[in-house]
Amino acid sequence: MAASELYTKYARVWIPDLEEVWRSAELTKDYKQGDAVLHLQLEDGTDLEHKLDPKTKNLPHLRNPDILVGENDLTALSYLHEPAVLHNLKVRFIDSKLIYTYCGIVLVAINPYETLPIYGTDIINAYSGQNMGDMDPHIFAVAEEAYKQMARDERNQSIIVSGESGAGKTVSAKYAMRYFATVSGSASEANVEEKVLASNPIMEAIGNAKTTRNDNSSRFGKYIEIGFDKKYHIIGANMRTYLLEKSRVVFQADEERNYHIFYQLCASAHLPEFKALKLGSADDFHYTKQGRNPVIDGVDDAKEMSTTRNAFILLGINESYQMGLFQVLAAILHLGNVDVKDRDADSSIIPPNNSHLIVFCELMGVTYQDMSHWLCHKKLKTASETYIKPIPKLQAINARDALAKHIYAKLFNWIVDHVNKALHSNVKQHSFIGVLDIYGFETFEINSFEQFCINYANEKLQQQFNMHVFKLEQEEYMKEQIPWTLIDFYDNQPCINLIEAKMGILDLLDEECKMPKGSDDSWAQKLYNTHLKTCALFEKPRMSNKAFIIQHFADKVEYQCEGFLEKNKDTVNEEQIHVLKASKFDLLVELFQDEEKAISPTGAAPTTGGRTRLSVKPDKGKPGHASKEHKKTVGLQFRNSLQLLMETLNATTPHYVRCIKPNDYKYAFTFDPKRAVQQLRACGVLETIRISAAGFPSRWTYQEFFSRYRVLMKQKDVLPDKKMTCKNVLEKLVQDPDKYQFGKTKIFFRAGQVAYLEKLRADKLRAACIRIQKTIRCWLARKKYLRMKHAAITIQRHVRGYQARCLAKFLRRTRAAIIIQKYQRMYVARTNYRRKQAAALAMQCILRAYMARQLYKALLREHKAVLIQKMVRGWLARQWYKRSLAAVVYLQCCVRRMRAKRELKKLKIEARSVEHYKKLNIGMENKIMQLQRKVDDQHKENRTLSERLNGLEVAHTTESERLRRELSRLRCAEEEAKSSNNRVITLQEELERLRAELQNTQKEKKAIEDWAQTYQDEMEHMITELKDQNNLLKTEKNDLNRMIQEQGQQWTDKMQRALKEETAQLESDLNEERSRYQNLLTEHLRLEEKYDDLKEEISLSVNVPKPGHRRTDSTHSSNESEYTYNSEFAESEEGSRGMEDVTKPSLDMALFLKLQKRVTELEQEKQGLQNELDRKDEQFQRARARDDEEHKKARSAELEYESLKRQELESENKKLKHNLNEMRQSLMGNTGATSAAPGSPAYKVLLDQLNSSNEELEVRKEEVLILRSQLVSQKEAMQHKETMTEPLHYVEDVHKLTDAKEISQAYMGLKDTNRSPRFLRRPLEVNELVNRLRSPLPDMRKLNEDGELWLVYEGLKETNRLLESQLQSQRRSHESELEVLRGELQSVKEENNRQQQLLAQNLQLPPEARIEASLQHEITRLTNENLVNPTEDPKAYRISVLRRLIDLMEQLEKQDKTVRKLKKQLKVFAKKINDLEGGQVENVSPGQMADEPIRPVNIPRREKDFQGMLEYKKEDELKLVKNLILELKPRGVAVNLIPGLPAYILFMCLRHADYINDDQKVRALLTSTINSIKKILKKRGDDFETVSFWLANTCRFLHCLKQYSGDEQFMKYNTPKQNDHCLSNFDLAEYRQVLSDLAIQIYQQLIKCMENILQPMIVSGMLEHETIQGVSGVKPTGLRKRTSSIADEGTYTLDSIIRQLNSFHSIMCQHGTDPELIKQVVKQQFYIIGAVTLNNLLLRKDMCSWSKGMQIRYNVSQLEEWLRDKNLMVCGAKETLEPLIQAAQLLQVKKKTDEDAEAICSMCNALTTAQIVKVLNLYTPVNAFEERVSVTFIRTIQNRLRDRKESPQLLLDTKIIYPVTFPFNPSSLALETIQIPSSLNLAFLTRV
Repeated sequence: MAASELYTKYARVWIPDLEEVWRSAELTKDYKQGDAVLHLQLEDGTDLEHKLDPKTKNLPHLRNPDILVGENDLTALSYLHEPAVLHNLKVRFIDSKLIYTYCGIVLVAINPYETLPIYGTDIINAYSGQNMGDMDPHIFAVAEEAYKQMARDERNQSIIVSGESGAGKTVSAKYAMRYFATVSGSASEANVEEKVLASNPIMEAIGNAKTTRNDNSSRFGKYIEIGFDKKYHIIGANMRTYLLEKSRVVFQADEERNYHIFYQLCASAHLPEFKALKLGSADDFHYTKQGRNPVIDGVDDAKEMSTTRNAFILLGINESYQMGLFQVLAAILHLGNVDVKDRDADSSIIPPNNSHLIVFCELMGVTYQDMSHWLCHKKLKTASETYIKPIPKLQAINARDALAKHIYAKLFNWIVDHVNKALHSNVKQHSFIGVLDIYGFETFEINSFEQFCINYANEKLQQQFNMHVFKLEQEEYMKEQIPWTLIDFYDNQPCINLIEAKMGILDLLDEECKMPKGSDDSWAQKLYNTHLKTCALFEKPRMSNKAFIIQHFADKVEYQCEGFLEKNKDTVNEEQIHVLKASKFDLLVELFQDEEKAISPTGAAPTTGGRTRLSVKPDKGKPGHASKEHKKTVGLQFRNSLQLLMETLNATTPHYVRCIKPNDYKYAFTFDPKRAVQQLRACGVLETIRISAAGFPSRWTYQEFFSRYRVLMKQKDVLPDKKMTCKNVLEKLVQDPDKYQFGKTKIFFRAGQVAYLEKLRADKLRAACIRIQKTIRCWLARKKYLRMKHAAITIQRHVRGYQARCLAKFLRRTRAAIIIQKYQRMYVARTNYRRKQAAALAMQCILRAYMARQLYKALLREHKAVLIQKMVRGWLARQWYKRSLAAVVYLQCCVRRMRAKRELKKLKIEARSVEHYKKLNIGMENKIMQLQRKVDDQHKENRTLSERLNGLEVAHTTESERLRRELSRLRCAEEEAKSSNNRVITLQEELERLRAELQNTQKEKKAIEDWAQTYQDEMEHMITELKDQNNLLKTEKNDLNRMIQEQGQQWTDKMQRALKEETAQLESDLNEERSRYQNLLTEHLRLEEKYDDLKEEISLSVNVPKPGHRRTDSTHSSNESEYTYNSEFAESEEGSRGMEDVTKPSLDMALFLKLQKRVTELEQEKQGLQNELDRKDEQFQRARARDDEEHKKARSAELEYESLKRQELESENKKLKHNLNEMRQSLMGNTGATSAAPGSPAYKVLLDQLNSSNEELEVRKEEVLILRSQLVSQKEAMQHKETMTEPLHYVEDVHKLTDAKEISQAYMGLKDTNRSPRFLRRPLEVNELVNRLRSPLPDMRKLNEDGELWLVYEGLKETNRLLESQLQSQRRSHESELEVLRGELQSVKEENNRQQQLLAQNLQLPPEARIEASLQHEITRLTNENLVNPTEDPKAYRISVLRRLIDLMEQLEKQDKTVRKLKKQLKVFAKKINDLEGGQVENVSPGQMADEPIRPVNIPRREKDFQGMLEYKKEDELKLVKNLILELKPRGVAVNLIPGLPAYILFMCLRHADYINDDQKVRALLTSTINSIKKILKKRGDDFETVSFWLANTCRFLHCLKQYSGDEQFMKYNTPKQNDHCLSNFDLAEYRQVLSDLAIQIYQQLIKCMENILQPMIVSGMLEHETIQGVSGVKPTGLRKRTSSIADEGTYTLDSIIRQLNSFHSIMCQHGTDPELIKQVVKQQFYIIGAVTLNNLLLRKDMCSWSKGMQIRYNVSQLEEWLRDKNLMVCGAKETLEPLIQAAQLLQVKKKTDEDAEAICSMCNALTTAQIVKVLNLYTPVNAFEERVSVTFIRTIQNRLRDRKESPQLLLDTKIIYPVTFPFNPSSLALETIQIPSSLNLAFLTRV
């Protein structure tokens, strides 16, 4: 494809950048061939011109489409180059918070520097068994792939973890080992996986330290081989270490620490056991305080010390060895504090009595003089003499430090050796998985020998990595049969040859070390001369002659030659070693015992390391070459160990984990592109990308390509053969055939082709979207236009009609208005006239009155005006006088002022002439100025007053003129007033008289009105007050009533809410207690199974083969005798095995310690549960007082029910603990003995158990004899008289032996003989042998002297053979007895038929004749029977006659009852016959009836009243259990017979045993039933149909026991007939509890079986399969192939799940399972479906898309429809799918604004915050039209959900089983109507 087609406008490219390494830019102009410049625009809007290289003309890298960014696998990117890789990692790490990413076969792990919840057991379970491409990248996925390939290919695997310090290598390796330990488990119960994990804290304590880059940096490399057996269970492990940094022991840089173990010791120095070490704070020792930072934040060294010690104990290193190790470590610390002084220039000395050296010598067990001497001296040997030479202080300090490093290296190797011993297994290793945790490529400012070796190792690993990647690429191409073209990749073999070849760097270094005067400088010159001109990878620095440069695969590194020789030699003073070897300290001697061989216990030489010394693991040399091995240099040893490592890796299938450090500051989720690119280049990730990009990196299957790019095809292009379709379409889309290749199953694309196809697809979809939008918009516009047109016509029609109606209305109103106007105008005119007339009259009246008043007022004003004039004139005269006076005063002031001014002027003249006055009047000037201001102010006031005076004068003049005019007018008025004065006086007098009368009248009226008003006011006030009081009282009454009602309602609501809440709380507590109890029951069963397995394992260790018919314990029965019997049986069985078990080698005690600890924890948990139950019981008692009586009874019954369960389980666990303790003690005794010789403790314990078992057996024999004597009087004694001498279990065992025909009959025969009473009558030699075995301890000691007990043991074997022969003879006698019994049975049948015939004849006789005939017949029969051989045994004959007489008496009584009953029936039938036949019966004589054919069976059975019971013989119990339980096929019973038939049959048999009051029979039947059900479940527990069948029957049996128990709470559901069938003699409440526990066990087994069937279907059917085809497209998957979402043959779909659910439901319905129980099962099914689906959704980024959300919602709707069809919507199953539904809705809702965030928070209430954030982070657009969720929006969600209180767990627990209940479900089926089909082979049962 031409560049002009790709580099077009808006295309995005990557350009180099100094800060960000690569920056994204967009083309603003099309690129044309030959352009030298690209016009770009950066993301911040800056325009840029990018110049192309004129030589290469290389264009910048193209950027991938956004839809491909963030992929799980970097190889899924279309453009594979460095910026694409860096950007994809950054987006996943920063935006999605994903730290793992695939890069082909490499897992890139970026250290988040934050604890993430992605390593729990739930995550491990989620990844277990999954394909690597199906789940998101994870270290667990790599571990699962390695584990799966090991099992599938039977080839060893390796996981290579590499990276810089602080990148997370150790943590990744630790999680990988944890995954193997969790998934595989151990082959035995030795807990090897725990030991493997326990090695981590030990190795971290002694090999890890704090550095500036990492708080827990591994300072050594290690390769751990985890061994597996043929079943791929962990059996052991082995560890190899590399390059221990020994220099850290004596030196640490700033902000760094020594190894953790030293600080842990100092932190624990206060413990009593560490007092002798004389330790203190870490700051007190030179070796621990140099870094000046002895504390790590968040780490408690004392607590870590406790963890380390526990790990030592778990790995078998006892306390004494631990204290020895700590003693050596403390001695190293004290050695570092030894002070060396200068004695002179060439010698040094240690001061006498140096406290630290004294402590060192005490701890190490050496002499003070020798150590102090050789620390300051050295021995020189020549050919003839030996010299002791003192050394200077600096050399002495170096020698001291070298000794400390050497001791630590020895200790390190010793610990590694013992760890390997603890992890070693005697079982043959079938395969292994190796985990390599090794350093990455290193380069510092100063690089020395350590970095040289590290980078040399990385060169070898990189070569192996390149070859493996190249090999995989080649295999893929060859597998797909596409043309293979050689891919050019970087081969670093020249660099490796430069280092390790002949005359290479290491070779020259070793040669220089052998030279007497070799130095670093001479070695450097040899390097220059040898390689400078011959090797292009070797360079010399310009400014140095003591350094060299090597071009490694990652970068150029400059090494300083200084110190190379010394570090390669790794010397230590031999005399100091000799002093240590002479120590009295055993552990120290053990450390140095192989010093001559120079081989550590783990097969490694003395280790050196760090930045000054190196530690290596060479090949194990032969003992004969010890001296030669000692001379090996560190470089040679490291090269050999590295060669061994490479051979191991090449022999395995490698898996690569590259750890990346995102920044140097340990900031959480902070990405530094520069540091990341450096590490990506160094670890080989980019080389993998380059190799992939050189070929065909993008690979699609034909189905995936067709599904993704179907939109680019036309209908005619689609052919039935999808492969041809893809070929034809691709040839049209991509013209260049070199850009792709067609393989057998895949299409291979060159880099960039997928991006081009995505562009075509996006363009096609965009064009389709535009066309769809155009069509829809046209349709919407036309619809809108038609709607508007129709609306306009409608509006016009209505408007025109409205206008016409308005016109008609207007015309009618106009005519009416005219008429109204006529009459209105007439009325108005008449009204106006009348109004005017009245107004004129009123106006005249008013005017006349007004004129009179005006005249009166005028006279009054005139009189008053005279008075005013008088007063005004006086006032004016006074005002004139005041003004005149003021003017005179003013004039005086002016004159005086003028005179003062003149005087002032004179004074000023004088002041000028006389200077001394100035001195005298210094303050006068200020005073004058103040006076001047005062004068000015007065002037202003005078001016203001004068202006006011002038104004007053003007006003006065104006007022005077006005008053003059008024005066003249008043004078005129006075003339008129005088004329009317006389008339006014008369009127005034009259007026005064009238006024006086009026006043009197008014006073009287006012008095009356006041009194009335006062009275009225008082009355109104009183009435108002009364009304107010009444209203107030009413208001108060209403308020009180309302308050009472409200309070009553509130109290009622409150009480109801409290009752509901308390009831809900109690129910939840009850469910929680029930769940805890059921979990405890499950745990108890698991422990019981482990106990049984342990017993089987012990039995397997015995030489005698395990018997095939061994009886299992019935630990579920609460009956004490059952427990006693089982325990006796178990003890006797162990006792019988004990004498052969003593030879078994000692077992690991870790299992028994764990079991004992687990039992103790269970007891503590049960005690806590019991206390909690007591507290809840008290709360329930208080709550029960407010509830009704029935609720009380039901609740207390359930609580008592739970209490009984808990007590039962506690007693069972005590039994189990007792057995485990005994076994533990016996095995502890075994571990102490090298061989199980007679007289050992284990032998004593087993003999004691044998003695106690035999004693208890004798007691049981006596009880059996007593019970047999009590049963003599019963009818069964007659029927089983021949078998009473044999115990039932012996006969059963013989039957089993006869059927099984196993070789182990001799061993089981001895066991059965010990249990049988016939053992007492065995030959004498057997009794003597048993007595000798039971002899007391002194006899055993005596036997031990000459080994006689072994002879007894051989004699016991002979006895076994003897007993076997006797058993064979007994079998033959038993078979003959069986023949005799069969003959007797036949005779009994004939006798029975004869008796029935006789009974039929007797029925025709009168009653007296009947009795006589029966007695006569019986006497005759007895005589005939007894006269057969009466003289054979007279005593037995008398006993048999006596028994027969007793039976005859009982038969006589029964016959009397039968006769009375038959008489009544005879009367009734006789009456009916007389009425019908008229007495025909009398005509028939008895003789005639006797001559007719008789059917004696049918006559009585037709009229017999059955009681719903089934009778069976005791010897038929095994046959009953076998036919009804063990060999029953559920399918036939469920289809053809009534549901629950086996349960009904068993209960009817139980009813008969209860009816005859036989407690042994009841107990035996129930015990056999329970054990048989357990046995069939153990045998066929994976068959859902079988488990469902027995769950239904167990529940039905339990319901029958309740229904017919006689309890009132159960009897109220029965019919009267059913109440008559209730149990009468035994209370089986305890067995009901046992059956309930058994039902719980079966239910849990059913759930597990159902889960195993559903588990493989869920993910495929609910997530991967596209139920709605075409909604979601398939994105590129990279190298890891993902499970296809297209339904191929064999792929599970949603229909598969629904079919399976239908199958489950129909099977349970056919078996008659209770409906409530079916609801609980369905709820559990749906929970599993929802939980597994949601968990996979949370771990799969490719499933989190909008289209997948639609698929999930559709699938959930189908499941809901299934529930609706089955009427199961109310069972709670739908609610269990709510988290999945909300997750699907979350994928589909809008995710942009704050309103969207609020809606999400309110919608997703069933999801936790972690799950919501995880889904949002994983949300991945499938098409270009979708958008990613922004980081800001996710943070908004987190802030809104911050206050939620919820579990931080990410995944749902799929192992949760809801507590099950068994509601009482009585049966309406009458027992007497049940018929037993012949197909069950139960003919031996007799209906009663």
